[in-house]
Order: sequence, then C-alpha cells, then structure tokens
Amino acid sequence: MTEIEATKPALPKPPPGGNAKLLPPDEGRDRPLFAVAAILVFLACLAALGARGAWTSSERWMADLDQSLTVQIRPVENRDANADAQTAATLIAGLPGIEAATARDRAASEALLEPWFGPGGLPRDLPVPLLIDVEVSDPDRIDLDGLAAELRAAGIQAEIDDHGRWSDAIARASQLARLLALGLLALIVGAAAAVIAFAARASLAARRDVADALHVVGATDRYIAGLFERRFFSLGLKAGATGAVFAAAIAILVAVGGRNEDALTFLPAILFAPYEIAALLAAPVIAGVIAALSARLAVEEELRNRW
Repeated sequence: MTEIEATKPALPKPPPGGNAKLLPPDEGRDRPLFAVAAILVFLACLAALGARGAWTSSERWMADLDQSLTVQIRPVENRDANADAQTAATLIAGLPGIEAATARDRAASEALLEPWFGPGGLPRDLPVPLLIDVEVSDPDRIDLDGLAAELRAAGIQAEIDDHGRWSDAIARASQLARLLALGLLALIVGAAAAVIAFAARASLAARRDVADALHVVGATDRYIAGLFERRFFSLGLKAGATGAVFAAAIAILVAVGGRNEDALTFLPAILFAPYEIAALLAAPVIAGVIAALSARLAVEEELRNRW
C-alpha cells in the first residue's frame, strides 16, 4: 500500500437520501424482486398462522377431551338397557370430580351409527350399546377402576372410555402439523434469503462502475455493502408490509366469511389474538432484516473476490 492510499480518509456515512443518490432505484429490476419478496412473505405469514392455529386448536381439543368421559352400557339379556343407563348415570353423577352424567337412548346411538349403516335404521332385535356422556369437573379426582367396580356391583355391563387414545392421536397430529408448518416457514425464509442474495449480486454487477468509483476514492467494502444493505432493507420492509397485509386479508376473509366451520378449525382467530397480530406486524421488519443481511453478506463476499 502506498503512502497516498494509506492516508485516504474513510468516507463518512451518507446522509439521508445519499443511498438513493448513489444507488438510484431501478424499477425494471426492483419491481419483479418486490413481487417475489411480497409473495414469499405472504406464504410465510400463512405458514406461521397455520402453525399457531394447529397449536391452539389441538390444545382446545385436548382440554375438551380431558373434561369428559364416555360410558358404554352393553345390553344384557333379561335386563332393561335404558333402565341400566339411567341407573349408571345417576350413580356416576354422584361420584367425586363429576360435573354431570347424561344417559342417551337407543335413538342417539343409532344416529351415531347412521353414517355407516345408512338412514334405514337397525333391526330392533340387534343389541345396540347405549352411551352416557360424562362431564368432568376435576380429572384428578376420577377413579376409573373404582367407577368400573361400582357399575359391576350394580350388575351393569359397561365400558369406560377416558378418551386417552384420542388425546394422544390429536397431540401427535398437531405436533406433525406444527412441524410441517415451521419447516415450510424455514424453507420460505431460506428461499427469500437466496433470492435477495442473488438480486444483490445482480445489482452490484449492474452498478459496477459506481462500486469501482467508490473504491478508487477510498470507500471500504463495508461502506459499499452498507449502501446495498440499506437499499434492500427498504425494499424488504415494503415487500414485507405488502405480503403481511394480503395474508391478514385472506385469513380474515376465510375466518369471517367461511361457511364451513369444520374447515376453519386450524385457523386462529387473528382478529382478537395478540400473538397473531404481533406476528403480522413483525413480518415487515423481519423481512427487511433478512433482506438487509442477505444483501450485505452477498455484496461483501462479491467485493472480496473482486479486489
């Protein structure tokens, strides 16, 4: 390094608007990049909302299952199944930790079987188990073995379902849904970073004369990379805001205007949930930071290989 090069002063940080003067917007290149970035943020927001929806829905379902039991009364020859169901319901309702117990008749059981056997009904001589819906107030106080023993002592043939296997199935399904949504979110973030890095290298190549001129007058690689960093942060911020707005609009339209409530089970109520609102508000900032870091790293690497 010569004495003249050693004494070159570092360029000061550009004032507001200096970045735009050194790297003026190029709508021909920025518009497609803006659209791609906005679409990626839109998909990332939907993936995040889906992961959150799977979490909250599974917790609600498991809480409902934990607060209920189902007792199945088997018809026994020479016994009145309806009377046994009523007797069992009365016995269960008086146990500790039980909120209420409601006996269902044969018609209720046939209604549950109708999707498999059709609306024609079942033969009257076919023994159909009767169900008792049990609402639990304190699951820790429930003694299933003791309950089964009391029903046997009363001569009632019954099976008790605490919904444990259903809770486990829902937990596994929701965990898988969350992992898939988070994996999709990670892939989208990686794709966005790769797109921005490629665009930053292309932008540097298109402005090679500007970068060379700045280098000649004493600009460091860090200074030049900072120009691209600020430019792409602004682009990422705007694209992130656009994508988040569209994601919120789609989610609201589906949640509010959807007719099939069963299809909306995994969609969170973003209108009133602080977590979802905060995620959507943070999306533009996160998109801007990812764009800025990706652009800076790509430009610094490109400059190191050039000089």
